[in-house]
Amino acid sequence: MVTKAKKRWRPKSSHVIAVSLAVGAFLWVASGMVAKEPADEAGVQDKPVKEVVLPLIRTRVSVARTRVREVVLFGRTEAINKADIAAETTGRIVKTAVEKGDFIKKGDVILNIDMDDRRAKLDEAEAEVDYQEIAYNASKKLSTKQFQSRVKLAESLSKLEKAKAALLLIKLEINRTVIRAPISGFVNEFQLSIGDYLTSGDTVASIVDMNPIRIVGQVSEKNISRIRQGEVAHARLPNGQEVAGTVRYVSRTGSEATRTFRVDIWVDNEDGAIPEGLTAELRLSTEQETAHQVSPAVLTLNEDGIVGVKTVDDENIVHFHAVTIVSDTTEGIWLGGLPEKIQMITVGQEFVQAGQKVRTLVEDPARGAASS
Repeated sequence: MVTKAKKRWRPKSSHVIAVSLAVGAFLWVASGMVAKEPADEAGVQDKPVKEVVLPLIRTRVSVARTRVREVVLFGRTEAINKADIAAETTGRIVKTAVEKGDFIKKGDVILNIDMDDRRAKLDEAEAEVDYQEIAYNASKKLSTKQFQSRVKLAESLSKLEKAKAALLLIKLEINRTVIRAPISGFVNEFQLSIGDYLTSGDTVASIVDMNPIRIVGQVSEKNISRIRQGEVAHARLPNGQEVAGTVRYVSRTGSEATRTFRVDIWVDNEDGAIPEGLTAELRLSTEQETAHQVSPAVLTLNEDGIVGVKTVDDENIVHFHAVTIVSDTTEGIWLGGLPEKIQMITVGQEFVQAGQKVRTLVEDPARGAASS
């Protein structure tokens, strides 16, 4: 009996390849997981932490000061007293006593008109008065003795009064042949010569009194309630001269076209150096208030377009403050609506926002700037 030998199992080549791939894949994944953990930890430890740099701005400490608020407007100089002189009688000019541009006093002679027959009329009127006085006195004596009626006495008195009136008229006519200045001032217009003939009503001369002189301005309806009669006002003339005056008139009715109110300021002008027709900048003092004097460069706008300034507090946090412009001068602008003492941002305000923390460089007016 023949015994069969047992068949030995041998793996197929495909099985070997599959197992090898599986084992290799497992080892590759395992090795990656083991190696990844230390790498990640090393990466976290080696990564640098980024430091936040705060913006640097420049500031200046500002303390509010008491200032008189002013209303600024433009006006024009005008003469207060003017006189356009006209002839009150007829005749030919026989003498002139002034020239255009002369300064004359009240009562000074400007010119003389020919008397013509006025002297003869004066003599006649005086003689008539003398005659009527004699006639009236005679009638009065007769009336007291009852030799003449009271009617005749009244007629005599009437004739006497008419004679006196005629004498007064001729004297007045003679006085009118001498034309005098009704006010003191400068002869602004005078173009007559000897020989010119005048009729009653013809213009003879124009006289302008320059002291005091007034400056007339127009105040807006917004500011008219702040102007008070009797207050001091200052004016700057085109040549840079500064003069002071007093508010003498404030209109109570405004212009319908411009919605402005007239204001008159009277200024002393003894030497007549301020002529009529000059443009002047007027500054009228009103109420007092506290304000900060700053450069216009510090002004900024917030998100709503409101004008203001930015400040920082003790913790260097930025704040926005709305302001009102009190006055604009050559030395800077005056701002109201701010706390009494602030640390104002002067450089860099456009690059920071309210609520943001910053670094500051505080300006020292005496030494320039120093870090805070």
